[in-house]
Amino acid sequence: MQVSVEKVGKLGRKLTVKIPAGRLDAQVDERFAEMGRTVRLKGFRPGKVPLTVLKQRFGQQVHGEALSDLIGSTLREAVEKENLRPIANPSVDTTGQAVDGEISYTASFEIMPEFPAIDVAALEIARPKATVEDADIDKMIETLRMQRRSFDEVDRASKDGDFVMFEYAAQTDGYRFPAEGLERAGSVLGSGTLFKALDEALTGRKAGEDLVQDVAFPADFRNTDLAGKTASVTFKIVKVQEPNLPAVDADFVKTFGVVDGDLETFRKEVRANLERELKATLMARLKSEVAEKLAGAYSDLDVPELMVQAEAESLAGSNVPRGQTPPAELVAQAEPIARKRVAAALLMGEIARKNEIRVDRKRMAEMLNAIASTYEEPEKVIELYSGDPQLMSGLQNRVMEDQVAEWVADHARSTDQNLSFDEVMRPIGG
Repeated sequence: MQVSVEKVGKLGRKLTVKIPAGRLDAQVDERFAEMGRTVRLKGFRPGKVPLTVLKQRFGQQVHGEALSDLIGSTLREAVEKENLRPIANPSVDTTGQAVDGEISYTASFEIMPEFPAIDVAALEIARPKATVEDADIDKMIETLRMQRRSFDEVDRASKDGDFVMFEYAAQTDGYRFPAEGLERAGSVLGSGTLFKALDEALTGRKAGEDLVQDVAFPADFRNTDLAGKTASVTFKIVKVQEPNLPAVDADFVKTFGVVDGDLETFRKEVRANLERELKATLMARLKSEVAEKLAGAYSDLDVPELMVQAEAESLAGSNVPRGQTPPAELVAQAEPIARKRVAAALLMGEIARKNEIRVDRKRMAEMLNAIASTYEEPEKVIELYSGDPQLMSGLQNRVMEDQVAEWVADHARSTDQNLSFDEVMRPIGG
């Protein structure tokens, strides 16, 4: 086997491999021999199908399978021989035909960059810390009450927290919405469903009241003909309802699966759920911190463009409807963040490799149980993961990322960042 390597850019490689055609012929013959012993064809006894018939019926298929296997085995051999570390499956090009007694193919791919010595001891890492307090449990229970509140119609002026059903029409120069009649809508005042100016217009109103008021619509309003404009809005208040929150009693508790309706049991379950969410969010913040500091410290690291492109497309895809291809300008805007993410992921992978960090099977089981516990039938979720190699691989990668982030924090100049539960759970920058 002859192997030659051509550099294409910083990390691109084009591998040309030449193999004696006899190796392919031998594999083809071997496959036909095996097929002759096992194949069943109408009109022939088992094991008695003539070779000419087999070649006529299956020649193209057998040749393709043998060629694919031969390329796979020789490519692995060539990559190892040349000490290359491809980042993804190579793109292979070949005619599959012998020329001057040789089969040749080219394999194009990008390789892992050359990593510098990664000195995590020089990194300054802020390690977020927080605990779940009784006040956090109280707040969550209050949120659950709000989610299960009912509304009772009242004969008074509306106020914050009330549900107001109304009909309206908005008029600007040359435009009316709706074109005819009134549009019906409803919202809880102060909930953020409506923009502030509309909330204010509906506050202090009683059922049956009619009014006309100028309203400034926000620039990002969903109706582009009204966005950023001031319109004359006609309102008709249909009804006003006040919230009725359920008491935190046995009946309320039972709706969350606590069969005996015991409040303390319920509070323990709420605490367990909050602690699980807190643990996951603290780890996500730590990983983000470690990734940011690693990417910043080694910003000159060459990264594979294919990985950057894939990550940029993934980031851009989160801003378009599912199934749609993100536009090129969105992908381009996402590229700087994608490049940092890819660099951080590669650096963390290299840290794991150099320091022989292995996946903790106990942590994998704990994470799987934590994921499963959020579903009604946890055992089915565990069974699903256990039977799906792709899901288990994703779980393993998450655990490895957690372990590497903790390892870096343990070996860096880390300081604890004490936060409240709300501060941790609030989106970064929010």
